[in-house]
Amino acid sequence: MAVEVLTDNQIFESKQGGDITYKDMVDESVPLGESQIQKLFSGSSVLLTGGTGFLGKLVVEKLLRSCPDLKKIYLLARPKKNKDIARRLQEQFDDVLYDRLRKECPNFIQKISIVEGDMGQVDLGMSPEDRIKIMNDVEVIFHGAATVRFDEPLKTAVEINVRGTRDMLKLARGCSKLKAFVHISTAYSNCVQDQIGEKFYDSPLPGDKLIDIVETMDVKTINNITPGLLGDFPNTYAYTKAVAENIVQEYSKGLPVALFRPAIVIGTSKEPVAGWIDNVYGPTGVVVGAAVGLLHVLNCNPKVLADLVPGDMVVNASIAAAWKTAREYPSNHEDAPPPDLPPPVYNYVSSEQNPLTWEKFMKYNEIYGFQVPTIQAVYYYLFHITSSKFFYTLFCFLLHWIPAYIIDGIAVIIGKKPMLRKAYKKITKFSEVMAYFATREWKFDNSNTQKLYSELCDADKHLFDFDMGALDWNDYFYSYIRGVRVYLLKDPVETVPDGLKKLNRLRMLHYTFCVILGMLFLRLFWAVLSGFF
Repeated sequence: MAVEVLTDNQIFESKQGGDITYKDMVDESVPLGESQIQKLFSGSSVLLTGGTGFLGKLVVEKLLRSCPDLKKIYLLARPKKNKDIARRLQEQFDDVLYDRLRKECPNFIQKISIVEGDMGQVDLGMSPEDRIKIMNDVEVIFHGAATVRFDEPLKTAVEINVRGTRDMLKLARGCSKLKAFVHISTAYSNCVQDQIGEKFYDSPLPGDKLIDIVETMDVKTINNITPGLLGDFPNTYAYTKAVAENIVQEYSKGLPVALFRPAIVIGTSKEPVAGWIDNVYGPTGVVVGAAVGLLHVLNCNPKVLADLVPGDMVVNASIAAAWKTAREYPSNHEDAPPPDLPPPVYNYVSSEQNPLTWEKFMKYNEIYGFQVPTIQAVYYYLFHITSSKFFYTLFCFLLHWIPAYIIDGIAVIIGKKPMLRKAYKKITKFSEVMAYFATREWKFDNSNTQKLYSELCDADKHLFDFDMGALDWNDYFYSYIRGVRVYLLKDPVETVPDGLKKLNRLRMLHYTFCVILGMLFLRLFWAVLSGFF
């Protein structure tokens, strides 16, 4: 499919009303018919893992707001960073993400029940009492918990991503009322393939065997054999997500299970607020780093497709996958799928219906970023993408490491703590992770996902929209950049005038520095020539 090409003027056109779609013009007083998805969740209990993560928070908000007759959501959670579960969740629900939910469903908190557990522990670290309660009450399970650190030690990644998935499916098998189990994987779980269809692929290693390895070998031995186990996989995250799919295939026999693979998930497009995001993973980290003037170069092929998908649309698609699974297998045991029938796979990507290149991604970010520059910037925006490893290394040396050593040296002289070299070590590590996905391109099949959307009734297409073909990237990035500024950099819109002033000062500083540097270079060049002749 051809990539839409917009001129800079087209992108820069006035955005008044630009974030309005036809769905905003639907007369709410005109009934769209009964929502089949709402009907499924009416009176139902849901178990959600990963409920404190980015997608998990959106799933909780969406289900409680759009399915008001939902009975209960069980959240599997564990204490973290010296905070108990209750405090963690209280902080979570104080977020602006839940403002709309608080207005529409003031007592929503009463529908949330915390189940203490740990995905990295055997049998999920759950108590026998909680297991019985879950097995007797839960009808729909969304398994989204995973460690998303690309450099996670293999032992930890396997315990959470692989063994945790096996334990979840064992728990699901004991749920007497189970109607649907949605395993949230990633579109890049099979990134060693050039073409990725909506099917299961051969696992690099059987899931049970890999679990045995990490449970029986010492950590040092595991770390030594990790590169050999990974093979062509770029990191432990992609590797363990691929093996986890093998676990799903083996342990889902006879269960109503769906495998859902979203691409690179970024901020929300519309719900419950446009542009909401709470992490700097992947491309968002690039946007933040470039916006504050720390990241100046990325090893990236500008012509390669960037498979980005908004978080709220990912959530809607996963909920729709649960609905279809429950519709086809309404009873866990009486209407269970045949053991020899693999679960349906849904690739949720943008490249098939609404392709976007990395070049266009950065162009959108630059244009809308200059409209609302952050007051957190430490240097003027100066960012390049190059597919050449040589030029990437050269630019890193000139734009990252030389300034880092100069500024840290000055910091030491005046008695301050040097920080820039440490920061650039992290940035370099992050950039190397991104480079794998930003210099390669995959061909995805998403026929099942498109068919799923077509099967929704009008009410559900309105309430649970996930049609990537209808998304306007221009409108999306207008909100996305503002969301990054407000929700990640904590710059309210009221500071935009100050941000513009700071941008102008940093611009003058940058060009002054360039002139001085140029004059020094010419002086040095003249001295060399004079000495030579």
